[in-house]
Amino acid sequence: MKLLYAEDEPAMSEAVVDILTYHKYIVDAVYDGEEALDYAKTGDYDGIILDIMMPKMDGLQVLKALRSSGDNTPVLLLTARSQVEDQIAGLDMGADDYLPKPFSMELLLARVRAMLRRKESFTPNVLAFEDITLNQSSYELCCGEHSVVLPKQEYLLMDLLMINTGMYLSTENILVKVWGYDTEAEIGTVWVYISYLRKRLAGIGSSVTVAAKRNVGYRLEKKK
Repeated sequence: MKLLYAEDEPAMSEAVVDILTYHKYIVDAVYDGEEALDYAKTGDYDGIILDIMMPKMDGLQVLKALRSSGDNTPVLLLTARSQVEDQIAGLDMGADDYLPKPFSMELLLARVRAMLRRKESFTPNVLAFEDITLNQSSYELCCGEHSVVLPKQEYLLMDLLMINTGMYLSTENILVKVWGYDTEAEIGTVWVYISYLRKRLAGIGSSVTVAAKRNVGYRLEKKK
């Protein structure tokens, strides 16, 4: 199992890395929030341990950026015992657990094991492609700081396209999967809703569009 550990106190970082490594975890240690975010975006981690109080970016800012980008890697927050508000804010932002300082190494190991067990049964509800994310619970389509809540049929179409990135979907296939086998909607309905999604994507400033290939179908692509 590979972990990212962000902590700006060198002595604490060294002690935690030693104990995690002893228990057969592979650990990348970083010392500020910006570095943590960079590593998290480029590394393939099974779990992330974030101290809230860090220079450049705090742990909550890193967590928010990760979740906004669609990254659902389990996150354990390390907080000062008095930071109840930070603990609540972290859980609301999508943290999987928190551990108040000071803590025992045995408790840290138990929390890490629990976090990684949840990962095995976790089904993400946020889809991501290039610079956009789609929240399958709230129907919210996001690009950076801009977002829009999609009406049901637009959401179903975008969800289908994001699940099948890289594949062209025919108009007939889209009609059946989004509107159903017994729909009275016509082929032209698909074209209309493709146009709606293109406008939504442009409206939130995304570099993604719904590309068409003649006699083949539609898929999401980055604008050329």
